[in-house]
Amino acid sequence: MASTGRPLSPHLQVYRLPMLALLSAAHRISGAFLSMVAIALPFFLLSVLAGPESYQPIADCLQHVCGQIGLALIAFVLNFHLLNGIRHLFWDAGKNLAVKSAERSAYVLFVVLILLTAAQWCIAHACLSA
Repeated sequence: MASTGRPLSPHLQVYRLPMLALLSAAHRISGAFLSMVAIALPFFLLSVLAGPESYQPIADCLQHVCGQIGLALIAFVLNFHLLNGIRHLFWDAGKNLAVKSAERSAYVLFVVLILLTAAQWCIAHACLSA
């Protein structure tokens, strides 16, 4: 076979992964991330039960900017995993399987995701400041 000097497959700079493939990978990554959060949650709850002296270092960490970003990230990832899981339930029921409608639902997912996370964040801050 003669070599043409061209690559056999599209280069990564030319090829763009489809939205549905990116969301599938993101769903798996978010599930792994939430599993790590679920492992840490009992330790957080035990510190709350142990009293103020045990919980105070965690409260200080969560009130720091990095802690706030971490909490927002957890809320964002949890909402993404939930909403994308609902999309998968529709697919399991045989609905929304066409590529165009599946991609459209992906864009709707992002809009709802941002609105839901922002609403949760605003409500949480309103409750904590009251």
